[in-house]
Amino acid sequence: MTGNAVREMIVIIMGAILVENFVLTKFLGICPFLGVSKKLSTSLGMGGAVIFVMTIASAATWVVNKFLLVRFGLEYLQTVAFILVIASLVQFVETVLKKVIPPLYKALGIYLPLITTNCAVLGVALLNIQLEYNLAKSTVYGFGAGVGFTLAMILFSGVRERIELCDIPESLKGLPITLIAAALVSVSFFGFQGLFQ
Repeated sequence: MTGNAVREMIVIIMGAILVENFVLTKFLGICPFLGVSKKLSTSLGMGGAVIFVMTIASAATWVVNKFLLVRFGLEYLQTVAFILVIASLVQFVETVLKKVIPPLYKALGIYLPLITTNCAVLGVALLNIQLEYNLAKSTVYGFGAGVGFTLAMILFSGVRERIELCDIPESLKGLPITLIAAALVSVSFFGFQGLFQ
């Protein structure tokens, strides 16, 4: 790999983590972001699962698109094909977690199968095609997007744990203060705009 290629990969990964964070700037994957971020441990577990699924799905969907859909003129089936690939990967992650880490599997609950329909995972697969990334760039972008998702989850779980200790007015308790906190965390990420070109 040349120096320019390495630099380009670093820009892609850092851009996906900070500048184009799927949760905080693109507002994709909000359901698990709000649902699983109550505890740091579940946020880390969900983040790890999303990193794995996004990275592998980015590579797998690129291969499916390039060698199957484009070759046979079936580009109109991208969304369906990509969802099938993502669903297979999520099923694999679910099976592994159930066998290896049962407490995490139970803590993630319904949100683990929801990765299948998580618009952030599908969004990264579709953006790879739209941005015309090759296999390496697609995989790196998927990994960066997963790390960005995990970073957002960890930061927000810390905020939510602090909110639990605060004296919140009755009318703001629960979802209202959660959405206000999410908005403030999101605004903080807009400071990274223009950092990587």
